[in-house]
Amino acid sequence: MADGTLPPVSSYPPAAPPQKTTLRQRLADLRGPAVPPRPLDARSLAALAANPGCGRRALLDGAGVDKGALAAALGSPAAFGQSQFAIVRGNSFEAKVKGDGGAELLRLAHTLLGGAAEPPGPDARVPDLTAAGPEGRAARTALALREATAAGAWTLLDHPMLALEVAGTPAYLEPDAVVVDPGGRWTVVEIKSFPMIDGAADSAKVGAAARQAAVYVLALERTAGKVPGAEVGHRVLLVCPKDFSNLPTAAPVDVRRERAVTLRQMERLTRVEELAAELPAGLSFDPARPAGELTEAVSAVGAAYAPECLAACELAFHCRERSRAAGDPATLGRSVRGELGGLTTVDAALAAAGSPAPAEGASEEGDDPTAAALRRASRLRAEALELAAARPPHPAPEGPACPC
Repeated sequence: MADGTLPPVSSYPPAAPPQKTTLRQRLADLRGPAVPPRPLDARSLAALAANPGCGRRALLDGAGVDKGALAAALGSPAAFGQSQFAIVRGNSFEAKVKGDGGAELLRLAHTLLGGAAEPPGPDARVPDLTAAGPEGRAARTALALREATAAGAWTLLDHPMLALEVAGTPAYLEPDAVVVDPGGRWTVVEIKSFPMIDGAADSAKVGAAARQAAVYVLALERTAGKVPGAEVGHRVLLVCPKDFSNLPTAAPVDVRRERAVTLRQMERLTRVEELAAELPAGLSFDPARPAGELTEAVSAVGAAYAPECLAACELAFHCRERSRAAGDPATLGRSVRGELGGLTTVDAALAAAGSPAPAEGASEEGDDPTAAALRRASRLRAEALELAAARPPHPAPEGPACPC
Protein backbone atom coordinates (compact mmCIF):
# COMPACT_ATOMS: atom_id res chain seq x y z
CA MET A 1 0.00 0.00 0.00
CA ALA A 2 1.02 3.71 -0.10
CA ASP A 3 2.06 3.70 3.60
CA GLY A 4 4.33 0.68 3.04
CA THR A 5 2.19 -1.88 4.84
CA LEU A 6 1.26 -5.17 3.13
CA PRO A 7 -2.34 -5.85 2.10
CA PRO A 8 -4.25 -8.33 4.23
CA VAL A 9 -3.78 -11.94 3.14
CA SER A 10 -6.90 -14.03 2.66
CA SER A 11 -6.92 -17.64 3.81
CA TYR A 12 -9.13 -18.63 0.82
CA PRO A 13 -7.62 -19.42 -2.59
CA PRO A 14 -8.63 -17.15 -5.45
CA ALA A 15 -11.84 -18.23 -7.17
CA ALA A 16 -11.06 -20.28 -10.28
CA PRO A 17 -13.24 -20.20 -13.35
CA PRO A 18 -15.67 -23.12 -13.49
CA GLN A 19 -14.20 -26.12 -15.29
CA LYS A 20 -15.96 -27.14 -18.48
CA THR A 21 -17.04 -30.77 -18.55
CA THR A 22 -15.00 -32.66 -21.14
CA LEU A 23 -16.63 -34.89 -23.72
CA ARG A 24 -15.06 -37.96 -22.15
CA GLN A 25 -16.52 -37.07 -18.74
CA ARG A 26 -19.91 -36.33 -20.30
CA LEU A 27 -19.99 -39.72 -22.01
CA ALA A 28 -18.91 -41.41 -18.78
CA ASP A 29 -21.82 -39.71 -17.00
CA LEU A 30 -24.20 -41.04 -19.67
CA ARG A 31 -22.92 -44.60 -19.21
CA GLY A 32 -22.94 -44.45 -15.42
CA PRO A 33 -20.05 -43.83 -13.01
CA ALA A 34 -19.19 -47.51 -12.52
CA VAL A 35 -19.93 -48.76 -16.06
CA PRO A 36 -16.87 -49.34 -18.31
CA PRO A 37 -17.24 -48.28 -21.95
CA ARG A 38 -18.18 -50.98 -24.42
CA PRO A 39 -15.70 -50.84 -27.32
CA LEU A 40 -16.96 -50.46 -30.86
CA ASP A 41 -16.41 -53.33 -33.28
CA ALA A 42 -16.96 -53.88 -36.98
CA ARG A 43 -20.47 -55.26 -36.49
CA SER A 44 -21.66 -52.23 -34.55
CA LEU A 45 -20.12 -49.81 -37.03
CA ALA A 46 -21.69 -51.75 -39.91
CA ALA A 47 -25.06 -51.59 -38.16
CA LEU A 48 -24.68 -47.82 -37.92
CA ALA A 49 -24.18 -47.69 -41.67
CA ALA A 50 -27.32 -49.77 -42.17
CA ASN A 51 -29.43 -47.21 -40.26
CA PRO A 52 -27.71 -43.84 -40.67
CA GLY A 53 -30.68 -41.80 -39.45
CA CYS A 54 -30.80 -43.26 -35.92
CA GLY A 55 -29.42 -40.68 -33.49
CA ARG A 56 -30.16 -43.00 -30.57
CA ARG A 57 -27.79 -45.68 -31.77
CA ALA A 58 -25.14 -43.13 -32.76
CA LEU A 59 -25.13 -41.60 -29.27
CA LEU A 60 -25.26 -44.89 -27.35
CA ASP A 61 -22.48 -46.46 -29.42
CA GLY A 62 -20.39 -43.30 -29.28
CA ALA A 63 -20.74 -43.23 -25.49
CA GLY A 64 -19.86 -46.91 -25.19
CA VAL A 65 -23.22 -47.88 -23.62
CA ASP A 66 -23.87 -51.62 -23.36
CA LYS A 67 -27.14 -51.74 -25.29
CA GLY A 68 -27.76 -55.38 -24.37
CA ALA A 69 -27.70 -54.62 -20.64
CA LEU A 70 -29.77 -51.48 -21.25
CA ALA A 71 -32.40 -53.44 -23.19
CA ALA A 72 -32.63 -56.03 -20.39
CA ALA A 73 -33.07 -53.27 -17.79
CA LEU A 74 -35.85 -51.77 -19.92
CA GLY A 75 -37.67 -55.12 -19.96
CA SER A 76 -37.10 -55.76 -23.68
CA PRO A 77 -34.04 -58.01 -23.85
CA ALA A 78 -32.54 -58.77 -27.24
CA ALA A 79 -33.55 -62.22 -28.47
CA PHE A 80 -31.26 -62.58 -31.45
CA GLY A 81 -27.81 -64.00 -31.96
CA GLN A 82 -25.92 -66.67 -33.84
CA SER A 83 -26.60 -70.25 -32.79
CA GLN A 84 -23.81 -72.41 -31.43
CA PHE A 85 -24.24 -74.76 -34.38
CA ALA A 86 -23.77 -71.90 -36.85
CA ILE A 87 -20.64 -70.74 -35.01
CA VAL A 88 -19.10 -74.23 -35.09
CA ARG A 89 -20.00 -74.66 -38.78
CA GLY A 90 -18.50 -71.25 -39.61
CA ASN A 91 -15.27 -71.99 -37.73
CA SER A 92 -14.97 -75.36 -39.47
CA PHE A 93 -15.46 -73.81 -42.91
CA GLU A 94 -12.95 -71.02 -42.20
CA ALA A 95 -10.35 -73.57 -41.09
CA LYS A 96 -10.88 -75.46 -44.35
CA VAL A 97 -10.49 -72.29 -46.44
CA LYS A 98 -7.25 -71.35 -44.69
CA GLY A 99 -5.81 -74.85 -44.65
CA ASP A 100 -2.51 -75.72 -46.29
CA GLY A 101 -1.07 -72.27 -45.66
CA GLY A 102 -4.06 -70.56 -47.25
CA ALA A 103 -3.24 -71.99 -50.70
CA GLU A 104 -6.89 -72.21 -51.80
CA LEU A 105 -7.70 -68.76 -50.47
CA LEU A 106 -4.72 -67.21 -52.28
CA ARG A 107 -5.71 -69.06 -55.46
CA LEU A 108 -9.21 -67.59 -55.29
CA ALA A 109 -7.77 -64.12 -54.65
CA HIS A 110 -5.47 -64.41 -57.66
CA THR A 111 -8.20 -65.79 -59.94
CA LEU A 112 -10.75 -63.10 -59.09
CA LEU A 113 -8.62 -60.08 -58.14
CA GLY A 114 -5.02 -60.87 -59.05
CA GLY A 115 -4.95 -59.06 -62.38
CA ALA A 116 -1.56 -59.40 -64.06
CA ALA A 117 0.20 -60.65 -60.91
CA GLU A 118 1.95 -64.00 -60.95
CA PRO A 119 -0.08 -66.83 -59.36
CA PRO A 120 0.82 -67.61 -55.75
CA GLY A 121 3.37 -70.37 -55.30
CA PRO A 122 4.92 -72.27 -52.41
CA ASP A 123 6.84 -69.13 -51.42
CA ALA A 124 3.64 -67.34 -50.31
CA ARG A 125 4.04 -65.82 -46.87
CA VAL A 126 1.84 -66.29 -43.79
CA PRO A 127 3.45 -64.14 -41.09
CA ASP A 128 2.96 -64.75 -37.40
CA LEU A 129 0.85 -61.92 -35.94
CA THR A 130 1.04 -62.99 -32.30
CA ALA A 131 1.54 -60.14 -29.83
CA ALA A 132 0.38 -59.06 -26.38
CA GLY A 133 -2.95 -57.25 -26.25
CA PRO A 134 -4.89 -55.57 -29.06
CA GLU A 135 -2.42 -52.65 -29.25
CA GLY A 136 0.49 -55.03 -29.70
CA ARG A 137 -1.36 -57.10 -32.31
CA ALA A 138 -2.33 -53.95 -34.23
CA ALA A 139 1.31 -52.81 -34.25
CA ARG A 140 2.48 -56.27 -35.36
CA THR A 141 -0.13 -56.29 -38.15
CA ALA A 142 0.99 -52.86 -39.38
CA LEU A 143 4.60 -54.08 -39.49
CA ALA A 144 3.59 -57.26 -41.36
CA LEU A 145 1.66 -55.22 -43.94
CA ARG A 146 4.68 -52.96 -44.47
CA GLU A 147 7.02 -55.94 -44.86
CA ALA A 148 4.65 -57.73 -47.27
CA THR A 149 4.33 -54.63 -49.46
CA ALA A 150 8.11 -54.17 -49.57
CA ALA A 151 8.71 -57.87 -50.36
CA GLY A 152 6.37 -57.85 -53.37
CA ALA A 153 5.16 -61.41 -52.70
CA TRP A 154 1.77 -62.99 -52.06
CA THR A 155 1.05 -62.74 -48.35
CA LEU A 156 -1.88 -63.93 -46.25
CA LEU A 157 -2.54 -62.25 -42.93
CA ASP A 158 -4.71 -64.58 -40.84
CA HIS A 159 -6.96 -62.66 -38.40
CA PRO A 160 -4.96 -59.42 -38.38
CA MET A 161 -5.76 -56.69 -35.87
CA LEU A 162 -6.58 -53.26 -37.27
CA ALA A 163 -6.97 -50.01 -35.34
CA LEU A 164 -9.47 -47.31 -36.29
CA GLU A 165 -10.13 -44.16 -34.29
CA VAL A 166 -13.85 -43.64 -33.73
CA ALA A 167 -15.22 -40.72 -31.71
CA GLY A 168 -11.77 -40.01 -30.34
CA THR A 169 -11.11 -43.53 -29.04
CA PRO A 170 -9.40 -46.47 -30.79
CA ALA A 171 -11.55 -49.36 -31.99
CA TYR A 172 -9.74 -52.64 -32.65
CA LEU A 173 -11.11 -54.67 -35.55
CA GLU A 174 -10.30 -58.23 -36.60
CA PRO A 175 -11.17 -59.26 -40.18
CA ASP A 176 -11.05 -62.90 -41.21
CA ALA A 177 -8.03 -62.27 -43.43
CA VAL A 178 -6.17 -59.72 -45.54
CA VAL A 179 -4.34 -60.69 -48.73
CA VAL A 180 -1.41 -58.65 -50.06
CA ASP A 181 -0.59 -59.26 -53.73
CA PRO A 182 2.83 -58.66 -55.36
CA GLY A 183 1.69 -55.24 -56.61
CA GLY A 184 1.14 -53.97 -53.07
CA ARG A 185 -2.66 -54.10 -53.08
CA TRP A 186 -4.34 -55.04 -49.80
CA THR A 187 -7.63 -56.95 -50.06
CA VAL A 188 -10.03 -57.68 -47.23
CA VAL A 189 -11.36 -61.25 -47.13
CA GLU A 190 -14.71 -62.06 -45.54
CA ILE A 191 -15.40 -65.78 -44.94
CA LYS A 192 -19.07 -66.60 -44.37
CA SER A 193 -20.83 -69.92 -43.86
CA PHE A 194 -24.00 -69.10 -45.88
CA PRO A 195 -24.01 -70.78 -49.30
CA MET A 196 -23.34 -69.27 -52.70
CA ILE A 197 -25.70 -71.10 -55.06
CA ASP A 198 -25.04 -70.83 -58.81
CA GLY A 199 -22.62 -67.99 -58.10
CA ALA A 200 -25.10 -65.89 -56.10
CA ALA A 201 -25.83 -65.61 -52.38
CA ASP A 202 -28.64 -64.11 -50.31
CA SER A 203 -28.62 -60.38 -51.06
CA ALA A 204 -29.38 -59.32 -47.46
CA LYS A 205 -26.51 -61.40 -46.10
CA VAL A 206 -24.15 -60.16 -48.79
CA GLY A 207 -25.12 -56.58 -47.95
CA ALA A 208 -24.41 -57.13 -44.26
CA ALA A 209 -21.03 -58.67 -45.11
CA ALA A 210 -20.22 -55.74 -47.42
CA ARG A 211 -20.99 -53.18 -44.70
CA GLN A 212 -18.79 -55.04 -42.24
CA ALA A 213 -15.96 -55.35 -44.78
CA ALA A 214 -16.20 -51.61 -45.52
CA VAL A 215 -15.23 -50.92 -41.90
CA TYR A 216 -12.08 -53.02 -42.36
CA VAL A 217 -11.31 -51.18 -45.60
CA LEU A 218 -11.44 -47.84 -43.77
CA ALA A 219 -9.10 -49.16 -41.08
CA LEU A 220 -6.67 -50.49 -43.70
CA GLU A 221 -6.65 -47.14 -45.48
CA ARG A 222 -5.39 -45.44 -42.33
CA THR A 223 -2.42 -47.81 -42.27
CA ALA A 224 -1.82 -47.78 -46.04
CA GLY A 225 -1.44 -44.00 -45.96
CA LYS A 226 1.83 -44.49 -44.07
CA VAL A 227 3.24 -47.27 -46.29
CA PRO A 228 4.85 -46.32 -49.64
CA GLY A 229 3.48 -48.31 -52.57
CA ALA A 230 0.47 -49.66 -50.67
CA GLU A 231 -3.06 -49.57 -52.05
CA VAL A 232 -6.30 -50.79 -50.48
CA GLY A 233 -8.64 -52.50 -52.93
CA HIS A 234 -12.22 -51.23 -53.05
CA ARG A 235 -13.37 -54.76 -53.87
CA VAL A 236 -13.35 -57.33 -51.09
CA LEU A 237 -13.29 -61.09 -51.50
CA LEU A 238 -16.39 -62.85 -50.16
CA VAL A 239 -15.73 -66.58 -49.62
CA CYS A 240 -18.68 -68.94 -49.07
CA PRO A 241 -19.51 -72.65 -49.45
CA LYS A 242 -20.26 -73.59 -53.04
CA ASP A 243 -23.87 -74.66 -53.62
CA PHE A 244 -24.73 -77.26 -50.97
CA SER A 245 -21.20 -78.54 -50.42
CA ASN A 246 -18.42 -77.50 -48.05
CA LEU A 247 -16.11 -76.53 -50.91
CA PRO A 248 -15.11 -72.85 -50.95
CA THR A 249 -16.02 -70.48 -53.74
CA ALA A 250 -15.68 -66.70 -53.87
CA ALA A 251 -16.93 -63.53 -55.50
CA PRO A 252 -15.58 -59.96 -55.49
CA VAL A 253 -17.88 -57.40 -53.85
CA ASP A 254 -17.50 -53.67 -54.49
CA VAL A 255 -17.84 -51.84 -51.16
CA ARG A 256 -17.31 -48.22 -52.26
CA ARG A 257 -20.89 -47.25 -51.47
CA GLU A 258 -20.83 -48.98 -48.07
CA ARG A 259 -17.47 -47.38 -47.32
CA ALA A 260 -18.83 -43.90 -48.04
CA VAL A 261 -21.90 -44.45 -45.84
CA THR A 262 -19.79 -45.83 -42.98
CA LEU A 263 -17.39 -42.91 -43.24
CA ARG A 264 -20.28 -40.45 -42.97
CA GLN A 265 -21.56 -42.27 -39.91
CA MET A 266 -18.13 -42.19 -38.30
CA GLU A 267 -17.95 -38.46 -38.92
CA ARG A 268 -21.33 -38.17 -37.23
CA LEU A 269 -19.98 -40.11 -34.26
CA THR A 270 -17.17 -37.59 -33.93
CA ARG A 271 -19.92 -35.01 -33.42
CA VAL A 272 -21.50 -37.06 -30.65
CA GLU A 273 -20.83 -34.08 -28.39
CA GLU A 274 -23.63 -32.22 -30.19
CA LEU A 275 -26.07 -35.08 -29.51
CA ALA A 276 -25.03 -35.25 -25.86
CA ALA A 277 -25.32 -31.48 -25.44
CA GLU A 278 -29.03 -31.61 -26.31
CA LEU A 279 -29.79 -33.93 -23.38
CA PRO A 280 -30.85 -32.63 -19.97
CA ALA A 281 -28.28 -32.59 -17.18
CA GLY A 282 -28.20 -35.67 -14.99
CA LEU A 283 -29.59 -38.00 -17.66
CA SER A 284 -27.96 -41.43 -17.56
CA PHE A 285 -28.26 -44.79 -19.32
CA ASP A 286 -26.83 -46.71 -16.34
CA PRO A 287 -28.62 -50.12 -16.32
CA ALA A 288 -28.69 -49.98 -12.51
CA ARG A 289 -31.24 -47.16 -12.60
CA PRO A 290 -35.00 -47.83 -12.35
CA ALA A 291 -36.74 -48.88 -15.55
CA GLY A 292 -38.91 -45.76 -15.55
CA GLU A 293 -35.89 -43.44 -15.49
CA LEU A 294 -34.18 -45.46 -18.22
CA THR A 295 -37.30 -45.34 -20.41
CA GLU A 296 -37.41 -41.58 -20.05
CA ALA A 297 -33.68 -41.30 -20.79
CA VAL A 298 -33.87 -43.44 -23.93
CA SER A 299 -36.95 -41.54 -25.14
CA ALA A 300 -34.98 -38.29 -24.93
CA VAL A 301 -32.88 -39.39 -27.93
CA GLY A 302 -34.54 -39.65 -31.33
CA ALA A 303 -34.58 -43.06 -33.04
CA ALA A 304 -35.30 -44.30 -36.56
CA TYR A 305 -36.77 -47.77 -36.10
CA ALA A 306 -37.22 -50.14 -39.02
CA PRO A 307 -37.85 -53.92 -39.08
CA GLU A 308 -34.23 -54.45 -40.17
CA CYS A 309 -33.13 -53.28 -36.70
CA LEU A 310 -34.37 -56.58 -35.22
CA ALA A 311 -31.35 -58.35 -36.69
CA ALA A 312 -28.74 -55.74 -35.78
CA CYS A 313 -29.56 -53.77 -32.62
CA GLU A 314 -30.08 -54.87 -29.04
CA LEU A 315 -32.64 -52.11 -28.44
CA ALA A 316 -34.77 -53.08 -31.43
CA PHE A 317 -37.60 -54.66 -29.42
CA HIS A 318 -37.91 -51.63 -27.15
CA CYS A 319 -37.86 -49.26 -30.12
CA ARG A 320 -40.43 -51.38 -31.99
CA GLU A 321 -42.82 -51.23 -29.04
CA ARG A 322 -42.51 -47.45 -28.82
CA SER A 323 -42.79 -47.06 -32.58
CA ARG A 324 -45.99 -49.12 -32.66
CA ALA A 325 -47.46 -47.14 -29.76
CA ALA A 326 -46.79 -43.92 -31.68
CA GLY A 327 -48.37 -45.33 -34.85
CA ASP A 328 -45.19 -44.86 -36.86
CA PRO A 329 -45.66 -46.46 -40.31
CA ALA A 330 -41.92 -47.26 -40.37
CA THR A 331 -42.79 -50.30 -38.23
CA LEU A 332 -44.23 -51.75 -41.47
CA GLY A 333 -40.98 -51.06 -43.35
CA ARG A 334 -39.05 -48.12 -44.72
CA SER A 335 -40.67 -48.56 -48.14
CA VAL A 336 -44.16 -48.22 -46.62
CA ARG A 337 -43.09 -45.10 -44.76
CA GLY A 338 -41.75 -43.61 -47.98
CA GLU A 339 -44.89 -44.44 -49.95
CA LEU A 340 -47.15 -42.71 -47.41
CA GLY A 341 -45.49 -39.35 -47.92
CA GLY A 342 -47.07 -36.72 -45.68
CA LEU A 343 -49.19 -39.28 -43.77
CA THR A 344 -46.94 -39.69 -40.76
CA THR A 345 -49.01 -42.16 -38.71
CA VAL A 346 -50.85 -45.41 -39.34
CA ASP A 347 -54.07 -43.83 -38.03
CA ALA A 348 -53.72 -41.01 -40.55
CA ALA A 349 -53.28 -43.53 -43.36
CA LEU A 350 -56.37 -45.50 -42.27
CA ALA A 351 -58.37 -42.30 -42.00
CA ALA A 352 -57.28 -41.29 -45.49
CA ALA A 353 -58.27 -44.70 -46.85
CA GLY A 354 -61.77 -44.31 -45.40
CA SER A 355 -62.25 -40.66 -46.25
CA PRO A 356 -64.94 -39.76 -48.83
CA ALA A 357 -63.78 -39.05 -52.36
CA PRO A 358 -64.33 -35.55 -53.82
CA ALA A 359 -67.78 -35.07 -55.34
CA GLU A 360 -68.03 -35.63 -59.07
CA GLY A 361 -67.07 -32.49 -60.91
CA ALA A 362 -65.44 -30.97 -57.83
CA SER A 363 -61.88 -29.70 -58.03
CA GLU A 364 -59.29 -32.30 -56.98
CA GLU A 365 -56.39 -29.86 -56.74
CA GLY A 366 -56.36 -30.10 -52.94
CA ASP A 367 -56.79 -33.88 -52.90
CA ASP A 368 -53.70 -35.68 -51.60
CA PRO A 369 -52.55 -38.24 -54.22
CA THR A 370 -51.49 -40.63 -51.44
CA ALA A 371 -54.95 -40.43 -49.89
CA ALA A 372 -56.53 -41.00 -53.32
CA ALA A 373 -54.40 -44.10 -53.85
CA LEU A 374 -55.33 -45.43 -50.39
CA ARG A 375 -59.04 -44.88 -51.09
CA ARG A 376 -58.76 -46.73 -54.36
CA ALA A 377 -56.88 -49.63 -52.71
CA SER A 378 -59.51 -49.79 -49.95
CA ARG A 379 -62.31 -49.83 -52.53
CA LEU A 380 -60.66 -52.58 -54.55
CA ARG A 381 -60.15 -54.65 -51.42
CA ALA A 382 -63.80 -54.27 -50.43
CA GLU A 383 -64.94 -55.28 -53.93
CA ALA A 384 -62.68 -58.33 -53.87
CA LEU A 385 -64.06 -59.44 -50.50
CA GLU A 386 -67.67 -58.99 -51.70
CA LEU A 387 -66.93 -61.01 -54.84
CA ALA A 388 -65.34 -63.78 -52.80
CA ALA A 389 -68.32 -63.89 -50.41
CA ALA A 390 -70.83 -64.08 -53.25
CA ARG A 391 -69.00 -66.86 -55.08
CA PRO A 392 -70.48 -70.34 -54.41
CA PRO A 393 -68.18 -72.83 -52.71
CA HIS A 394 -66.31 -75.25 -54.93
CA PRO A 395 -68.12 -78.63 -55.18
CA ALA A 396 -66.30 -81.66 -53.91
CA PRO A 397 -64.56 -83.63 -56.70
CA GLU A 398 -66.51 -86.62 -57.97
CA GLY A 399 -64.91 -90.01 -58.12
CA PRO A 400 -64.13 -93.09 -56.08
CA ALA A 401 -63.17 -92.64 -52.46
CA CYS A 402 -59.50 -92.52 -51.70
CA PRO A 403 -58.28 -96.08 -51.12
CA CYS A 404 -55.99 -94.90 -48.36
